[in-house]
Amino acid sequence: MGSEKGESSCASPWLKISKEVDPAAASQTLHFVDRMGASTAVPPKWDARGTYDHLYRNFIKVLHIQPGRISISVHVKPPICNGYGTLHGGSVGTLTEILSTACARTVVPEDRELFLGEISISYLSATPANEEVLANASVVKSGRNLTVVAVEFKLKKSGNMAYSSRATFYNMPLSSL
Repeated sequence: MGSEKGESSCASPWLKISKEVDPAAASQTLHFVDRMGASTAVPPKWDARGTYDHLYRNFIKVLHIQPGRISISVHVKPPICNGYGTLHGGSVGTLTEILSTACARTVVPEDRELFLGEISISYLSATPANEEVLANASVVKSGRNLTVVAVEFKLKKSGNMAYSSRATFYNMPLSSL
């Protein structure tokens, strides 16, 4: 599959389309994926573990930190939006991971390693580009082996909740090997 045939540029050499799938439907799906930007290559400087955290920190302003609670403001700009011009669902997941990890760290001692075991996110409303979102993270439970953090994202203008998430961390002692 190549773009000279009018097909998707995201189609890789190992892409196999079932014979049961209508070729026109497959082509439309691949074109949709292209329009959403999925075929755009990740620049080499960002193609490494943990580097997206640095990208997202450019859009975050910390408002308040105390043990078990963190509040931030997120300025939604096009680099973290989807093809529809709203905050990308993956961006919400990344922001949840960054914020919940930081919040858990306010109550879990540094001599304990945090392992993110689960994130659940409810997408309640879209956030348009150039809007501001207020996010509040709070520790729901923290014990010897487990820490649970809830995060609420609300639109600053209206106060309406846009996303709600919960992250579960396992607190593990650092290995002495």
